[in-house]
Amino acid sequence: MQWYNLPVLQPILRTREAEWILLFIAARGSGYAQEIADFFEANLRSVQRQLERLEAGGVLASRLVGRTRVFAFNPRYPFREQLVALVNEAKRFYPSELVERLDYERQRPRRAGKPL
Repeated sequence: MQWYNLPVLQPILRTREAEWILLFIAARGSGYAQEIADFFEANLRSVQRQLERLEAGGVLASRLVGRTRVFAFNPRYPFREQLVALVNEAKRFYPSELVERLDYERQRPRRAGKPL
């Protein structure tokens, strides 16, 4: 996709995967490795490594939902509000197509048999 070559936060975060993770979680509130990797068409293992690194650094916290490890910003991280504000400000420099896809949150499925 076209935003692969737009490293807005990558210089300070070290990797594009870390940038994508923070963008995704800032927009959606939480996410899991496969979901983030699929969204950005990224390598799953690279995303997992960055999620582990961000969790080890205290930036993210995870919890199990069934068998899935879901990540979100750590509420105890001292610079959480500033980091979220920085990521949200950086979204202005991404293509509107990406920002719209990030901000779109799919609603729960329609009840079976319910007319469109």
